[in-house]
Amino acid sequence: MLKLPAVLTHAVASGFYDTVAREVLSMPGEVVVDASALSQFDSSALAIVLECRRQALAAGKRFSVQGASDQLLQLADVYGVAALIPASPPQAAAVAA
Repeated sequence: MLKLPAVLTHAVASGFYDTVAREVLSMPGEVVVDASALSQFDSSALAIVLECRRQALAAGKRFSVQGASDQLLQLADVYGVAALIPASPPQAAAVAA
């Protein structure tokens, strides 16, 4: 699981971006991005999530996002990319199933 930091704005995104490819390639089978810690972000957070998706699909892996806030989903909708950010099932539901 790739956990996004609490702050993911343009000012810090490039440093985090450098680790995305390495992290995605190290994950077996499925890439899950955990966005639950995001509290301060801009469109750079979407760019990171979409890069994770691109890397995952290029490697033949499944991709999903866990813990995306309503604000992140609204931003994705504004940019027209909401359909590219599939939600993963909550872990409690996955354990119960």
